Amino acid sequence: MGASCKDLLVWQRAVEMSLAIYKLTSSFPDSERFGLTNQLRRASVSVASNIAEGYGRSTKGEYLQFLGHARGSNFEVQTQLVIAEALKFGTQQSHCTADGLSGEVSKMLVAMMTKLKK
Repeated sequence: MGASCKDLLVWQRAVEMSLAIYKLTSSFPDSERFGLTNQLRRASVSVASNIAEGYGRSTKGEYLQFLGHARGSNFEVQTQLVIAEALKFGTQQSHCTADGLSGEVSKMLVAMMTKLKK
């Protein structure tokens, strides 16, 4: 493994996704500040945070567990993006960017988990 979780492409993409979520939610109605805006932001930050925390753990089993948490948080993001789009919050372009990054992170997490299980 590298010296830092920052070397992981999946961590880098998860951070990009979180930044895209922050940009997307900045245009949500003020009434959603403590609702969908907060939920989306927290879930997106949780993805990169869990990747980092797992990377810092001492066993492969713990690492896998935290990658699983990251994957779960990413599914939360995907669900909340569907809801935000249905409510017509944010621009189509912002949704495409965030959703694309979330999909990429999802594939990368599955690949990492599969590799670690071997």
